[in-house]
Amino acid sequence: MKVAAAQISCSLGDSKANLLKVGDFSRQARDSGVELIVFPEMTDTGYSMSVIEKHANSWANGFVPGLQEIAAKLSMGIVCGVSERVDTSIYNSLVFVDRQGQVAAKYRKTHLYAVAPVGEEKCFASGDAFASFAIGNLHFGFSICYDLRFPEMYRKLAVEQNAGAFIISSAWPFPRIEHFRTLLLARAIENQSYVIASNRVGKDADLWFCGSSAIIDPRGVTVASASADREELIQADLSEDLVLSVRSRVASLAHRRRDLYG
Repeated sequence: MKVAAAQISCSLGDSKANLLKVGDFSRQARDSGVELIVFPEMTDTGYSMSVIEKHANSWANGFVPGLQEIAAKLSMGIVCGVSERVDTSIYNSLVFVDRQGQVAAKYRKTHLYAVAPVGEEKCFASGDAFASFAIGNLHFGFSICYDLRFPEMYRKLAVEQNAGAFIISSAWPFPRIEHFRTLLLARAIENQSYVIASNRVGKDADLWFCGSSAIIDPRGVTVASASADREELIQADLSEDLVLSVRSRVASLAHRRRDLYG
């Protein structure tokens, strides 16, 4: 199957403008035969805690129904980082809308970036479960930005949820661009899985985002990559057979010493 990662800037607090951009990039991807497109973290509101607190919405109206309309019209899957307001709580979430326009899976960010000056914990409630979805026989594990620093999460997704591909939706900043690039490769190599990483570009409040979106295969080969500072759409073909082949040649997941480290 063919997938794409959209590397975009966002308009702070302007969900209508951001939804229009999602539609434009999705149409461009669909014209190239893409079946699944991934967008960055907090695409609906932009990445600013004060703006998110003001503009976060329920999925019953607004941005998510707009995603559903785009997905159904184009007959393609969309994964997008969105705010999720539930009663008095706000979650930093990912939604998967399938090609029929149905919300088929979701994930709430479990590792909040509790570091000044961002302080996500002051805005968001944390999720309490990992999540994945399947297209055909290939399983995709959800993750968001800071999650990338926690390899235990990806190992559980690979082993317990049979994920052969990881989605990483991010608003990763420039000061740690090499961390981002290195950790993407590490998660692919150590789990013998695809990585589809969609990161922001542009600036929200005082944060500049470092782009560098990438699609990496289970061998650790970067098959598509983006710049650090421009809006771009990158694409690649994914193969479940490649995941199975890599894992059968070097069965490192089976060689784990669970008697020593679980």
